[in-house]
Amino acid sequence: MTGDELRAHATQAIRQGSSSFAAAARLFEPATRDSAVMLYAWCRHCDDVIDGQQLGHGQLEGDRGNGLERIAALRELTRRACAGEPMAHPAFAGLQQVVRAHRIPEHWLQEHLTGFAMDVDPTVRYERIEDTLRYAWRVAGVVGVMMALVMGTRDGRAPQGAVLDRACDLGVAFQLTNIARDIVEDARIGRVYLPAQWLREAGLPTDDAAGLLRPGHRAALAGVAARLVALAEPYYQSSFTGIGALPLRSAWSIATARGVYRHIGHRVDALGPAAWDARVSTSRWDKLRFVARGGVVALLSRTWPARERAPQNWRRPV
Repeated sequence: MTGDELRAHATQAIRQGSSSFAAAARLFEPATRDSAVMLYAWCRHCDDVIDGQQLGHGQLEGDRGNGLERIAALRELTRRACAGEPMAHPAFAGLQQVVRAHRIPEHWLQEHLTGFAMDVDPTVRYERIEDTLRYAWRVAGVVGVMMALVMGTRDGRAPQGAVLDRACDLGVAFQLTNIARDIVEDARIGRVYLPAQWLREAGLPTDDAAGLLRPGHRAALAGVAARLVALAEPYYQSSFTGIGALPLRSAWSIATARGVYRHIGHRVDALGPAAWDARVSTSRWDKLRFVARGGVVALLSRTWPARERAPQNWRRPV
């Protein structure tokens, strides 16, 4: 496929898969945007394959059989793409270009697939919050790290490792927000990412995803969601110091996405038991507001001391 065809495929994937990330991606300078949306398209494709859905839609009706075989196939195609073999599927052909241009280590891509493997492995349990955070690292934190390599850093602002840690923080915060927003949607397909310890403390079932859907559990479930939103906050705060190390347009894009997702978490918290009556999202005008605010945040981040602010309880493993 030509470069134009790969860009068109990736752009369609992000527009249909996530309107929030699509709005933020428009702020990148063109070369960075091309790489960012192609990396997103690979992530989106892998998620779709595992859940039997199309661009993030149709999860409830999706065929999720033979999950381990699907993971194995994705791992092999990813390995071949990283090895430079010809790739027919646009998601892997685009990934190949990104890996080559930005020296993305294969083990980070495979770590992301390990997160999806947790979704299809019936033995995986989320007993403690550390288990949930490990999942968040794999499905989102590591994507933040790879995106940081795509965007590059400003020389002298901060050590690259510190910037990657902050990018991981933001990815983890995004995923904690996603989990809180999608508790009911995930439970409908038998998935629960909330730690069992928290569920027990709230008087909720720990071994019955369908049980979480009972109307009488909504108030307790809202309390657990609020706890998760609160847990995400230090990660959002920590990510701020990494934004200043990015090129300005990239900083603007990431600050915008950060504002949008943080707002979604706050809305889940504010809605309480009504948070799952309809999917919590942001309007077009909300996005425009966060685009403007993201520009201010990006500029302010330039003057903020580039110091380490480690997240609580957990750190990026690789």
